[in-house]
Amino acid sequence: MITFFGCCCCCSAIPPACSIPRHHHHHHQAPLATYVLQNNQPVRHKKDSNMSSIEDAILTFLSKSEDAIISDTYTYAEEQNMNHDLVIGSVKSLLPDEYVATSDLSTSFLTLTKEGTEILSNGAQEVLVLAALLEDGSGEGLSMQELQAKVGKGVCKIGMGNCMKNKWAKKGGDKIVPIKKLEEIKDEVQIALKSISDSEGKTDSVDSKVIAVLKRRKLVNSVTRKSYSVTRGPQYAPKRVKKAADLTKEMLDSGAWETTQFKNYNFLTLGEKVGGGYLHPLLKVRAEFRKILMQMGFHEMPTNKWVESSFWNFDSLFQPQSHPARDAHDTFFIKDPASTVSVPEQYYERVKTMHEIGGSGSIGYRYDFKREEAFKNLLRTHTTAVSSQMLYKLANQEGGFKPQKYFSIDRVFRNETMDATHLCEFHQVEGLVADYDLSLGDLIGTIETFFQKIGITQLRFKPAFNPYTEPSMEIFGYHPDLNQWTEIGNSGMFRPEMLAPMGLPENVRVIAWGLSLERPTMIKYRISNIRDLFGHKVDMARTRTAPVCRFESAASV
Repeated sequence: MITFFGCCCCCSAIPPACSIPRHHHHHHQAPLATYVLQNNQPVRHKKDSNMSSIEDAILTFLSKSEDAIISDTYTYAEEQNMNHDLVIGSVKSLLPDEYVATSDLSTSFLTLTKEGTEILSNGAQEVLVLAALLEDGSGEGLSMQELQAKVGKGVCKIGMGNCMKNKWAKKGGDKIVPIKKLEEIKDEVQIALKSISDSEGKTDSVDSKVIAVLKRRKLVNSVTRKSYSVTRGPQYAPKRVKKAADLTKEMLDSGAWETTQFKNYNFLTLGEKVGGGYLHPLLKVRAEFRKILMQMGFHEMPTNKWVESSFWNFDSLFQPQSHPARDAHDTFFIKDPASTVSVPEQYYERVKTMHEIGGSGSIGYRYDFKREEAFKNLLRTHTTAVSSQMLYKLANQEGGFKPQKYFSIDRVFRNETMDATHLCEFHQVEGLVADYDLSLGDLIGTIETFFQKIGITQLRFKPAFNPYTEPSMEIFGYHPDLNQWTEIGNSGMFRPEMLAPMGLPENVRVIAWGLSLERPTMIKYRISNIRDLFGHKVDMARTRTAPVCRFESAASV
């Protein structure tokens, strides 16, 4: 929900003028200035009044009687043809000197989005799709390509699904066939939007369930306007007398200081306390995890490069170029520069061969490995992109391979729908051990040691599938607060198809595991919504007051 003073939009996304109810259609402004829309952008406009004259108007209005009241500053501003933000500013200016007293008011209403306005004019997508299917009168329907050509891909995508859902149409071979006729259906969406528009955005103009559907389809926005009721204050006077804040040389020379009214001085105040820096709760948990992993003999990997090539992020991990995770719906690809400059050429050829025809007992994926796909730049989807580079360096370092333990804790990015437990960016904790003849037992033992050190002793392992590990296991821990088993990580042994092209000795095995940093932080600090932990909605006071992170080792409990 958008909350603001006096205007009818959010500053970061002002809707077009036609989407705003009529009685909210006067002001598009930021505090103390008036704005108009030009090309859907707020542009500063000449002030329609000044603060001083508005203050005088407010005090004059309240001089009518002792019981005079401005019942709503927004209504008052409209009646007086004033900028509401300037009225609010004037009221707040009068408030400290107690010329006025105020009470908070709040009004909620709905506005139509650009798409909602289009539907109000043209009809819902599902109705447009049905009309296109019935257009030739044969009832035989249209193919997907023919339907898209008639109504457009956007309308087709939304409308066809809703047509099927409403049982207005069905699939008949390669065609979409109409079931209902236009006169047999109602455009419920357009009717609801018209009710909202005709009622000037009143939230009770349609059923709450219908509003929820319209919001889900991003056809309406909920908006809250804040305003005030204003009455006389204890120090009310029909004309404001500005109090001086400073004693000047001119006052002393002229003697004006004797009759000048000064603002009250508080000689006991010490000023605002200067605070130091504070670690975010995520950083506190990160520091504790980092200390634990270093105590276990792990070395931290350099993870300060967020942009990686698809080669290191996917191909080197033996993840096929047709894998769904490589789709733009799941991964953020970089537009400029769109491609990486280079990768180790000999290693690239070995990876390509492994994908196309296999090796090390594998038949590969049997497809044409494309260089342009491998060279695409992206925001890394996991820190395993760094792990693959470290393993490649480990295999090709001077003196040959030496066993090593690595870990990383850093940010990764995925094109996911945001909700209470998911964000488009989060932090991944990853650990790996590269040594001779490791087994699944070594992996389980390493995982149990780590989680025991953060106080989680009840663990379960469930077989899983990952493109670059085999065997793979999901890690579940018992959550005492929820009284249930919760997934807390993923793990596995890197496949030979991934390790062999790197040049690692044949009997070297690599065990790896990972988890998010956010989930244990949310559990540790009792945070239920991830957006309260990370992002623009974070309460800065929580950062200052969050206690130091300490995990009790199971051995010490």
